Amino acid sequence: MGESASQSTGDADERIGVLLEALPYIREFAGATIVIKYGGAAMTAPELKASFARDVALLKLVGMQPVIVHGGGPDISSYSDRLGLEVRFVRGLRVTDAPTMELVKMVLVGKINKEIVGQITVAGAAAVGLAGDDARLITATKAESEEGDLGWVGRVEHIDARVLHRLSDFVPVVASVGIDASGQSYNINADTVAGALAAALGARKVVFLTDIEGLYADVEDAGSLISECDLAKVEEMVSGGAVSTGMIPKLEAVSHALRSGVRAAHIIDGRQPHAVLIEILTEAGIGTKVVP
Repeated sequence: MGESASQSTGDADERIGVLLEALPYIREFAGATIVIKYGGAAMTAPELKASFARDVALLKLVGMQPVIVHGGGPDISSYSDRLGLEVRFVRGLRVTDAPTMELVKMVLVGKINKEIVGQITVAGAAAVGLAGDDARLITATKAESEEGDLGWVGRVEHIDARVLHRLSDFVPVVASVGIDASGQSYNINADTVAGALAAALGARKVVFLTDIEGLYADVEDAGSLISECDLAKVEEMVSGGAVSTGMIPKLEAVSHALRSGVRAAHIIDGRQPHAVLIEILTEAGIGTKVVP
């Protein structure tokens, strides 16, 4: 056998090995709901956007039920700067006055949501875009803070899971905007929405794409990545101030989801192509897995 033929056989064996490694996970998670919070660099770099869309399409096509939740912080901040609107955060939450709320809806619902839907559809799975005011999917109330008025920032009061159950043939893509009984819209942190949706849907997993590798035992030590831990460890890190302010809403969402019956939460590096598939369909995975 020639060198090229041997190399070709070796490449084929490697590809088959990857498929066989994924097989037990495909079997285990068939029919399972997996909520994925999409954000960070994975939403901005063209090659990562295409990679994410293909990951989601593959999960759907092999029988899983992915539900995507997204924010759009960088785009909102960019448009705010161009329009001369103040950008301010309190404990990781964007302070949202009336003009900013109008901008949030325009950017999240009118622009980003439709782009994600299009990318997933092109990748081979039918997707449908939603916001919290669609069929009252997300009922919200005004969020309170000891550090001052946050404006039209909301907290999730209720998720109507029936809306998503009726869309089981599609990949729902949910913008993190809620609505109250009077019709007022609220800007809700996308991590918070992902945790609440995972809880309401009885999801098997909730996955958070970030711009870091995962959780670190020591934020100053890149070699201290935690591959797996329990919820008690995460809550200890939050209460002890061992995580950055921007991570607090994410870890609070992890806590809510796991305490509501979700079996695992994953914090993974969305800067790595196909991060979702690597985490869900391989033994080693990437990032940090949190269990109850």
